[in-house]
Amino acid sequence: MRQTWKHRFRRIGLVAGCVLVLPGVIAPASQASTSAGECRTRAAFPADRPARGNGALPAAEAAAREHDFQERLAARGSAPRGRATDPIKVYVHVISQDETPGGGNVSDEQIGKQLEVLNADFGNTGFSFQLANTTRTVNEDWFTGASGANREKFTRELREGGAADLNLYTASTIPSPEGGVALGWSTAPHEEADNPTADGVGVKFSTLPGGTEAPFNLGRTATHGVGAWMGLYNTFQGGCDAPGDYVDDTPYEASAAYGCPEARDTCPAPGTDPIHNFMDHGDDACMSEFTAGQAERMRQQVSTYRGIN
Repeated sequence: MRQTWKHRFRRIGLVAGCVLVLPGVIAPASQASTSAGECRTRAAFPADRPARGNGALPAAEAAAREHDFQERLAARGSAPRGRATDPIKVYVHVISQDETPGGGNVSDEQIGKQLEVLNADFGNTGFSFQLANTTRTVNEDWFTGASGANREKFTRELREGGAADLNLYTASTIPSPEGGVALGWSTAPHEEADNPTADGVGVKFSTLPGGTEAPFNLGRTATHGVGAWMGLYNTFQGGCDAPGDYVDDTPYEASAAYGCPEARDTCPAPGTDPIHNFMDHGDDACMSEFTAGQAERMRQQVSTYRGIN
């Protein structure tokens, strides 16, 4: 593996980390208590804070994904172009419990503003997004239980386009790994080939710009989810242990940041925590950047798995 500053400094002064048995959330050992080999921490998903989206993956699962990605990337024998030529088509699927805004029937204006947010947030990455279609479905079961069997049903029925197209679903309650609620979910690029109908990003309807989910109502939940859909991990993936989130220019972070904790520094490696990164879990107003390394990883991931060049 190429020895970057990130990987070199990760080898000294390490803080031991632990992996939760609950799906993929990683927390520093200093914040955890153990029982029968399990690590549990309130820092992963605080009871009074909803999870931004998918948690971190167990290290072994992330390593297996990366191995497959690197093999495919090497087999391709050519690097993707620096910028995507065409906008990514976006199919928005509004799932509501009734036809009122409070019941989840978000307006066309909010959808338009969400696309504006995506285009602004991904502006330095070479990617852009264009609304292709909007569907509206009134289904209370899908709206209030947007996971598991319900998610399988509505993604299978509603999904449009192919691997290169983004399907964005809005609904309400999304259970989080710790039994609370999450603001969104996303599939990863490599998953599309095995289960194409499940591919996409889901967000709580009230997180769209102008929604009621303050401080998460500026549209950054979708930005975070689309980043994952394009191959990025959370910035706290791997905690303080190499290789972290597999991006060289994002500082290590022991656990998710909430709010906007300036100068937070949870790992001994150089650099304060990337609390302003779209792939952390801070408030929407705190999030403002993808790094150049993240942009490159997204280009490589979607070129390899989604055919976006």
